[in-house]
Amino acid sequence: MSDVVETMLVAVTVACVVANVFIVVADLSRAGFVLANSAEVGLRPEILPYLAALKGAGTLGLLIGLTGIAPLGFAAATGLVLFYLCAVGAHVRASVFHNIAFPMLFLALAGGAVTHFALVAG
Repeated sequence: MSDVVETMLVAVTVACVVANVFIVVADLSRAGFVLANSAEVGLRPEILPYLAALKGAGTLGLLIGLTGIAPLGFAAATGLVLFYLCAVGAHVRASVFHNIAFPMLFLALAGGAVTHFALVAG
């Protein structure tokens, strides 16, 4: 793997961590945009702490993976990919397309992290 590709994949993985830290804080603080989006796709506000815990666990796994335990990073990134596939699916199911770019961005970042850890661990 070239140094440029490796650097870009690490940058995408770090961006995934930063984005997920942001959304975990937003979920836990019950930010207005989170509550509005959740209502649009049919999720009750009571579920937000559980979703934040899943995203937080994935983020922690990415951080541990970046410290050298690549298989854990791969597992965490895979979990985040599955999580955000479900989020995109919830938007599609509810026909909420005006802001579907956000879960798709998170999905793309998680996909980049999977790629990074697959190449590092493989």
